[in-house]
Amino acid sequence: MKLPIYMDNHATTRIDPRVLDAMMPWLTENYGNAASRSHGFGWAAEQAVETARAQVARLIGATAKEIVFTSGATESNNLAITGAVQAHTGAQSGPRHVITQATEHKAVLDTCAWLEKNGSEKTGLEKGCRVTVLPVDGEGRVRIDDLRAAMDREKPVLVTILAANNEIGTLQPIDEIGALCHERGVLFHTDAAQAVGKIPVDVNRSNIDLLSISGHKIYGPKGIGALYVRRRNPRVQLAEQMHGGGHERGLRSGTLNVPGIVGLGAACEIAGAEMESESVRLAALRDRLQAKLEAGLEHLRVNGSQQHRLPGNLNMTFAGVDSETLMMGAKDVALSSGSACTSAKIEPSHVLRALGLDEEAAHSSIRFGLGRFNTEEEVDYVAERLIDVVKKLRDLSPEYASYT
Repeated sequence: MKLPIYMDNHATTRIDPRVLDAMMPWLTENYGNAASRSHGFGWAAEQAVETARAQVARLIGATAKEIVFTSGATESNNLAITGAVQAHTGAQSGPRHVITQATEHKAVLDTCAWLEKNGSEKTGLEKGCRVTVLPVDGEGRVRIDDLRAAMDREKPVLVTILAANNEIGTLQPIDEIGALCHERGVLFHTDAAQAVGKIPVDVNRSNIDLLSISGHKIYGPKGIGALYVRRRNPRVQLAEQMHGGGHERGLRSGTLNVPGIVGLGAACEIAGAEMESESVRLAALRDRLQAKLEAGLEHLRVNGSQQHRLPGNLNMTFAGVDSETLMMGAKDVALSSGSACTSAKIEPSHVLRALGLDEEAAHSSIRFGLGRFNTEEEVDYVAERLIDVVKKLRDLSPEYASYT
């Protein structure tokens, strides 16, 4: 076993050696531009892109023509949400309405907030945009009745709800949400960056109209992603957000990142073949880690759903211990706190606060992200290391006395 140990696979993953092998020729001798259609270098690059497009599509039950390559899930989210709202030509008299929920990634929440704040001034929407942010239950899941009620109050253009949360691993009831949106004639977008390649995702079964993917979450390269855009029943229209050249059927201009696209395709191909067995293995490692921590420490809380959860996710609150101090005490383990640094100030996680945790508990939470290359030996080491550090910090903490 080598140190340090990496358990932050929700932030990013190590590129799979098989993915790197697939990419290397396109970084060296096969360096053509996929838009150059007058010579063999360009033809080869174009064929590689189309092969990858089919690989991505197969993983989510789509067709190759429904895949648009982007720089990652953040760009995909922006294109899906802003593009759908701007392209909407419905007859409603008031502002365009978008529904999302409180534990979304900031790439969704900030895009929705921008649409609402800027109204017609920058969005091109004469009557502006109104956003409804739904609350979640104590496990971080949307209540279908809340979504239905929000639709009844004002029909939305778009519902955007993530498939799997990046902090707590909670899986949303995507099938039910998609069915309701389809029944009401409302577009449904999901940020599936954490879900695709880890759990089964089928855009047709779940009535998904737009879906965002990121390569570096599934052992592919950084800087590449995709957006699924439904072509039939209904045919989704989007307003382009990047202009110049009309690449990707006019939806995303810019020279294609051929090595990255090949890598994303290879990562999707591997995930499709190995996801089932990998999920079983990761869930067992996660449960082993949780059991060892709970056996060695008191006053722990698992955040998120125990039942509806990504196989490699474990988010725990260690009462009486500051998460940043805990991670400093275990420098040989790469973890993530439940906090995000913004404006040079550590803010409590908006996800954990939405679950009902107070600020102190949110600042005492750690996210473990287990992945393809983690081993049982590493899990045992991390559990022992965390137990030791937490006990030492609690012995020094006057606040912890209130828990005993």
